[in-house]
Amino acid sequence: MGQGLTLAALMTGLMTGCAAGEADSDGASGASGASATTGAKVAQRGGSIGASGSACELPVTFDIAEFWKAKAVDAEEASAATGDLADLADAFLRQGPVTMACEVDAKPAGKIGFLRVWTGEPGDTDARAVLEDFVAAEQGASGARYSTVKAGDITGTEVEYVTTSELLEETKQEHALAVTTSAGPVVLHLGGMDTAEHEAMLPAYELAKSTLHTTTG
Repeated sequence: MGQGLTLAALMTGLMTGCAAGEADSDGASGASGASATTGAKVAQRGGSIGASGSACELPVTFDIAEFWKAKAVDAEEASAATGDLADLADAFLRQGPVTMACEVDAKPAGKIGFLRVWTGEPGDTDARAVLEDFVAAEQGASGARYSTVKAGDITGTEVEYVTTSELLEETKQEHALAVTTSAGPVVLHLGGMDTAEHEAMLPAYELAKSTLHTTTG
């Protein structure tokens, strides 16, 4: 299994937005360019995660952008804390029907934000319903626009929406994608410090989306 993110590291990442990590650097010579299906710009490939032995073992595999660093998140370890720290960890690690399983940090590539992977329990809920619950659970989310997408070899649901911070009085863009597998639903979410950073990181999100494959039967 990939190395889990400790509670201390998780809290550091929450407070500073710059958690460190490690990624599989296999095949860093992949090409950048435009997605063949959407015309969107796709980042240079830096490696792949999801398979057994990679930084994050998941029900799906996908490529991550060059220099981005992935690290597994051990939600159970973080939830074992007590008091206010446990409540903070639980609020950060669980959103709607899914739990954070992996963080891919953009900081080593000179950007501020994460591509986060969330996983859930197997069931009959479809990708659209999972994504709707995910967005509904995010504070300040609004303006959600859903669409059915072909993500790698998987059909899923994608959403574009904004979140508004009452404290900062700022609104920023978000993207998320949900697919279902026999091991349960998977959500890929791209945030960012602000909309400008989010847009700068979209090629990494498009790379992940275009190379998404299930690792389960």
